[in-house]
Amino acid sequence: QVQLVESGGGLVQPGGSLRLSCAASGIIFSINDMGWFRQAPGKQRELVASITSSGQPSYADSVKGRFTISRDNAHNTVYLQMTSLKPEDTAVYYCNADVRTTVFRRSVYWGRGTQVTVSS
Repeated sequence: QVQLVESGGGLVQPGGSLRLSCAASGIIFSINDMGWFRQAPGKQRELVASITSSGQPSYADSVKGRFTISRDNAHNTVYLQMTSLKPEDTAVYYCNADVRTTVFRRSVYWGRGTQVTVSS
């Protein structure tokens, strides 16, 4: 079993910043891509950013230049630094990870989500 636990969400004013963290624990052989998704009320879940095991990031157009994804492979943790936040960034943010629990077994795991609210 693998668990992903997010932290760092909260209420922030427009223009503010937040840093989300997501730590993976359990039986982990290796982790491939890790990512952050978000889901706003009444909308589909969307990819915000992802990062490969070697540290190559990619971003949704809506967050480019404002959000930065990073990871600490030694601690199986992925981060999302969010700056210049806008009300439209309000959503539940979920992390996911493509995990090998053995050489031959590979699955994608999800965290339970953390709420980010951008409002004055």
